Amino acid sequence: MNTLIYWEKTKESCKIIPACKVSPVSLELEKLKSEQLNEAEISLHLTDGKESELSALLYDHKEAFASGKEPLGEIYGHEVEIILNIVIPYPPLVRRPPYPSIPKSREALEINIKELLDVGVVRKVGNNEEVEITTPVIVAWHNVKSQMVEDFRALNTYTVPDRYPIPKIQISLTQISQAVYISTMDALKGFHQNVVAPRERKSLRIIVHCGVYEYFRIPFGIKNEPSHFQRMMNEILPEELSEGWLIIYIDDIIFCSKTCEEHMYRLSRVLGKIQSVNMKISLKKCNFGFEELKALVHVVSGLSLGIGKNKVAEVLLKPMPQNKKEIQSLLGFAGYSRKHIKDFASIARPLNKLCDQDTVFDMNVEKVKAFEYLRQALTTSPLLLIPEFKLPFKLYIDASGDGLGASLHQVQIIN
Repeated sequence: MNTLIYWEKTKESCKIIPACKVSPVSLELEKLKSEQLNEAEISLHLTDGKESELSALLYDHKEAFASGKEPLGEIYGHEVEIILNIVIPYPPLVRRPPYPSIPKSREALEINIKELLDVGVVRKVGNNEEVEITTPVIVAWHNVKSQMVEDFRALNTYTVPDRYPIPKIQISLTQISQAVYISTMDALKGFHQNVVAPRERKSLRIIVHCGVYEYFRIPFGIKNEPSHFQRMMNEILPEELSEGWLIIYIDDIIFCSKTCEEHMYRLSRVLGKIQSVNMKISLKKCNFGFEELKALVHVVSGLSLGIGKNKVAEVLLKPMPQNKKEIQSLLGFAGYSRKHIKDFASIARPLNKLCDQDTVFDMNVEKVKAFEYLRQALTTSPLLLIPEFKLPFKLYIDASGDGLGASLHQVQIIN
């Protein structure tokens, strides 16, 4: 019997396994290294035998994961259509020249374009082809890394909206109630795996200093793509969604179980469906078998929801607001987690007043105190228990001459 070495990651509750420790099939599973299937985070919650079973399962479904040979999938049967509410001749607003750029940005654009050409996301438009719609591009810099950003605002203005609903995150996460094993997966650059219908590709042409390029796959920033991707995922995994143990938020996949055996079975089902449409999952973003983990900017478990540590860190780094726009940004940021903050409306009221159109911006002592108190409340926010819908709820109501209020409560006994 062969023994494979494993390495523990310096993180309290997880480790990275390139293969199983000891197994009769370890020689076969050693292929995991060469197939780049050694990057998922695996919970210490899993026993040694279950680690081996998980490794074998991942290898059996290796076609569901991105690799060096095939970094992006090409999803079958769900081509994207872009329906415009304008006709030829198109208005000048959607026929734009390239934006001027400095040499450093032009060089970055060429590198980004080459990367997209290499993976089959775009093609260069020929000199003799008629070009009716062109979208300019800018380069955004984060530290020293560049990112190509297409300005699709004009195209989106003339795009017929798709009203397919996107799930509410906090409502969706209540499905994790009572789960013992939780796993998350993420489609690698999910939008770039969506094929654009051939007749629609002429609408997705970008223009830069070195030519015009046409997207074969959906770029980021297109108006209806989140709705399309959500619909597509719901159509790929309808039975799993209806059974109540799977959550899909656009390209994020979360599933949960009460037993390890059940979890392995469900993972196999999900990967099988993913593989059947040639979608590729990023193994680096996979987390398998945890009792508690970060999902959709929350820290989730079978009992509770908390605010993610990264979100808390962002709050701590926020400086004192200097204008109304920064106040609105802060309140929007904090409002997303208002359920975790007792008396949020009262705390935020002085800052909300600054957003009134006729109010002069003045961060006086009262506003500064409200800002500091709100930041402290976010960084020390309590966990919220996930509702248990088999237990009774209590509705508390109150009223005054100025308004009405109500809150829904539930008493749970935690073992």
